[in-house]
Amino acid sequence: MRRGHFFLKLLTLALILLVAACANPADDKPEAVVSDPAVEPAAESTTESATLYTFSHEGSTVGFVGSKVTGSHDGGFNNFNGEFHVTGGTIEGSSVKMMIDTTSLWADDERLTGHLKSPDFFDVEQFPTSTFTSTSIVPLDSEEGSHTVTGNLELHGVTKQISFPADVSMTDGGFSTEAEFSVKRFDFGIEYPGKADDLIRDEVVVKLDLNGSTADPMSDDAMSDDAMAADHGEPAEAASDDAQAH
Repeated sequence: MRRGHFFLKLLTLALILLVAACANPADDKPEAVVSDPAVEPAAESTTESATLYTFSHEGSTVGFVGSKVTGSHDGGFNNFNGEFHVTGGTIEGSSVKMMIDTTSLWADDERLTGHLKSPDFFDVEQFPTSTFTSTSIVPLDSEEGSHTVTGNLELHGVTKQISFPADVSMTDGGFSTEAEFSVKRFDFGIEYPGKADDLIRDEVVVKLDLNGSTADPMSDDAMSDDAMAADHGEPAEAASDDAQAH
């Protein structure tokens, strides 16, 4: 009787551990609304004062969590930059642009890092950059975030409009956006299934912690491949040749 009771406890513990290992990290995160890309609003001439807040991988993070049947992995990007452009001194009068160097991708497993960079996933050789350009930031007033950010995300050669909740705040010297939401990688043509007995989930959790500070306005080249190359310590001319090769 005691032995039977022991094995019942052991089986219960094993089931608990199995359920925990199989949990989908995206289950408790809001899902981004994905649709066809929107036309980005043209820049308007205005007499209102505008403030530029710039950010990069130094002081900000862009991460993700992917999962499969047996567990999950953390990852992110070590090189990116962007800007918040604020007109009229309000969050609702702001926009955000970001460029990510996908070749700077990292994961919590060295072998996985190489696989994620391959054509099975991000295919960073063919698609070395990913961009996001907002089209609107509107109040949300929800537990999920203070605002809804909507914009065009270009990833893996596919452009889609996404909307997601975020906590957006602004001070005299800074502008920040924090968000955790899920997207479906299949929407961007990343469809590698994984092993038959350990399938990789479609949902990926995106984690953003972007902290901008006031600076001189960024030139058109500041969000370019040349700027990314400078962050890597590479000559701009070599980066340009690289970009043409892709």
